[in-house]
Amino acid sequence: MDSILPPNDISAVIDADRARVWHHLTQHKPFESADPRVFVEGKGMRLWDARGKEHLDAVSGGVWTVNVGYGRESIADAVRDQLVRLNYFAGSAGSIPGARFAQRLVEKMPGLTRVYYSNSGSEANEKVFKMVRQISARHHGGRKSKILFRERDYHGTTIACLAAAGQPERAALYGPFPGGFVQVPHCLEYRAQWPGEGYGARAADAIEEVILREGPDTIGALCLEPVTAGGGVIPPPEGYWERVQEICRRYSILLHIDEVVCGVGRTGAWFGYQHYGVQPDFVTMAKGVASGYAAISCTVTTEAVFEQFKDDPADPLCHFRDISTFGGCTSGPAAALENMRIIEDEGLLANTTAMGARLLDNLRGLMDRHRVIGDVRGKGLFCGAELVADRATKEPVAEKLAQAVVADCMAQGVIIGVTNRSLPGFNNTLCLSPALIATADDIDQISDAIDRALTRVFG
Repeated sequence: MDSILPPNDISAVIDADRARVWHHLTQHKPFESADPRVFVEGKGMRLWDARGKEHLDAVSGGVWTVNVGYGRESIADAVRDQLVRLNYFAGSAGSIPGARFAQRLVEKMPGLTRVYYSNSGSEANEKVFKMVRQISARHHGGRKSKILFRERDYHGTTIACLAAAGQPERAALYGPFPGGFVQVPHCLEYRAQWPGEGYGARAADAIEEVILREGPDTIGALCLEPVTAGGGVIPPPEGYWERVQEICRRYSILLHIDEVVCGVGRTGAWFGYQHYGVQPDFVTMAKGVASGYAAISCTVTTEAVFEQFKDDPADPLCHFRDISTFGGCTSGPAAALENMRIIEDEGLLANTTAMGARLLDNLRGLMDRHRVIGDVRGKGLFCGAELVADRATKEPVAEKLAQAVVADCMAQGVIIGVTNRSLPGFNNTLCLSPALIATADDIDQISDAIDRALTRVFG
């Protein structure tokens, strides 16, 4: 691709970026002697940077977001047309795309009926925490207010979401945190905490042990990812989710499933929880809802939850007293409607299942050739390869070595991810989440790049 700006202009852009932009998750000290990376164009699965170098994106925009690929003119057109007609009104009133997308969305989610709009995954999860606390205050005397979260799971970047972070390095430096958030054990069978068979049920029983320790009448909700994402790409073990739901129902605990990463096709179903036969009370989503073409997140609930916020209008405290300013933007649901149409019309759920199976097969092939791969796991186009220094002991490789694999792939023009600065001693899992449009050739190119990188880094 030819640079879309003259070289002098590109240099000015890079200089302005270096001098003025504070990048997410980035240490800027290296930019004193090196250029920051600036992307200028994307099409399908490919990105071009400011110097014209082409990259195959295996992480859907860096954070698992651009599910239907770059350059979708029909989504851009839908957003443009809606913005001209009506760009915004506060979420205290409705809009045509907001109503239409809510209807289309709940049609994909039997048992769920109400959609609350905001503009980020962190915010969507924060809404649930507030809803649970308000239900506790109004219907349980304030007692049933604790929220359980799982080790290795991540739910967002606000202070309350970090209070529910099962990734200590993400929460480091940002305390003190609000109380009432209680951790339960992870469910990564590769690093099983208990010996013997039936790990899935045992991991779920560990949640019940925490509930009994804390007191069931103090627990309002359990918040879990359907597949743990940034904590190492961890699909649930067999029998886990069925037992989790049974426990929640026994103790009248609301089940909150965080689909911010997995939602809208990533796992080969519309939502990750739908693989496991569970019925949540809350589902949150963000990244893939509009594939990054507009900011939108959704907190989706059952009618039973919604009804607990209906009361005498004369009571000023009866309704959900919350607002998300940019939850009123109409561009989000307009983009989401077209995003959903593309997934349906192009058969991208089926493609995700097929290409996800190919990616897992390729990673298992790499595992046969590289002893540094200790475990391969995933669901749909969401896969991970855990790197270990020794297969027998499962000692993780140093984070800097896992990062070196990512850097080598980047030098080859393939962008992959890795757990990083999240889990002390366990930032060692390569993370792959190509767009749902990925072809067999794309999957093989990604796998080949990892193969070469592993050979160069580990020999």
